[in-house]
Amino acid sequence: MAETEILEPYQLSLSDLLLWSSRFQSSSPRDRKRCQCISRNVMSALGPSGPGLLCITGVLGSALLRRQLLPMARKLALLVPDKRIRILKEHHLGSDVSLKNPLRDVSSFAMQLNFERTSKSSQGKLWFHEASPTLDLKEEGDDDEFTNLGAAFKGLGFCMRELGLSIARICDREIGGGFLEDSLLESCTAKARLIHYHSAADKRALREAERSNQSGKRVSSKTRVHNAAEQQEVNRRNGDGLSGSHFNLWQQWHYDYGIFTLLTDPMFLSSYSYQDCSLMSRHSYLQIYHPSKNKFYMVKTPQDSFIVQIGESADILSKGKLRSTLHCVCKPEKLEHISRETFVVFLQPKWSQTFSVSEYTMEHLRSYSLQSQLPDTDEVPNPEIQRIVPPLSSRLRDGMTFAEFSRETTKQYYGGSGLQSNNSDKLRHVK
Repeated sequence: MAETEILEPYQLSLSDLLLWSSRFQSSSPRDRKRCQCISRNVMSALGPSGPGLLCITGVLGSALLRRQLLPMARKLALLVPDKRIRILKEHHLGSDVSLKNPLRDVSSFAMQLNFERTSKSSQGKLWFHEASPTLDLKEEGDDDEFTNLGAAFKGLGFCMRELGLSIARICDREIGGGFLEDSLLESCTAKARLIHYHSAADKRALREAERSNQSGKRVSSKTRVHNAAEQQEVNRRNGDGLSGSHFNLWQQWHYDYGIFTLLTDPMFLSSYSYQDCSLMSRHSYLQIYHPSKNKFYMVKTPQDSFIVQIGESADILSKGKLRSTLHCVCKPEKLEHISRETFVVFLQPKWSQTFSVSEYTMEHLRSYSLQSQLPDTDEVPNPEIQRIVPPLSSRLRDGMTFAEFSRETTKQYYGGSGLQSNNSDKLRHVK
């Protein structure tokens, strides 16, 4: 079986982003030329001929917080339900997957980030949460390890929002109209989500915990994971398990429907420890379809970077000058003991934002027709994607509000008769 090709996205350093943001105060011809190059590269990555994503590198303070926060996803996922419910409530977190299902592939912990309407008078400045808390990760069973969980959500979430606003300014400058930044500023809300993608050992540990609870015995999560990992090794040697197929996904193929999705570079943890796994070689296991090249790619990300990905609302508002990304999340082949952790912020328009599609040409809508575009390969079966991804033309109409568009999109993906309705443990924000 041929390996999926690797895509290394355009890397925009924080220093270059700061330079571009201060371009109006700079009279240096060299700086102006550099800013023009930055703008071209951003639009090349996010425009109709690009992959629809880029990476931001060099955000050092937030990168440290990422390395401390992401392991918390797995800790929360493997907690006994009563304790997890209490901790989530204390930190004003919820979930949009069924955490009662021990067979789930994903555990998701979400928070709505609310903020006041800000003006564009601060254009040229980037705000970062310099006082973000340092998480003190203590021994298992000590509630203090979750003390700063909610504050960490907000600190990293608002930092990523500012990165998204800065990218919106660049796009607005190149496209004209200022509609992306205005729409994000008027929204006054974003959704942050800490996600644990379960390893096979994690799922076995949850099943063991479920059986233990039913029989009245209590077993620590550390013991459950250790036992599950040992059983997994036996299964692997015997040829039993979930590995060996590129079709095995943590998250099915979809488009995000907001403006931008910002993600941390994912962390991969071994079932035997909470240490970052060095075997992954910076592969994100985010797989995308690149329409202008008519190819599927596995995205490789720099360590501690932030991924900015285009959603369908940006595609619609820009009248096709930005291109949303068809993507999924793959499970590492033959590495059943590896879990994936990431933190995501969804930036979206206000719910009352209306979409005008009079200039959003039928030719562009037809470009979303998967039946005429996608290659059918051993790694990615075209008929399967056609079956589970509803076309944009079936979800969008002139004058529709973002609230209506999001409801229709969610319905067609996950509703009672939705294309992915049987995947009840998948994320409800199409991510």
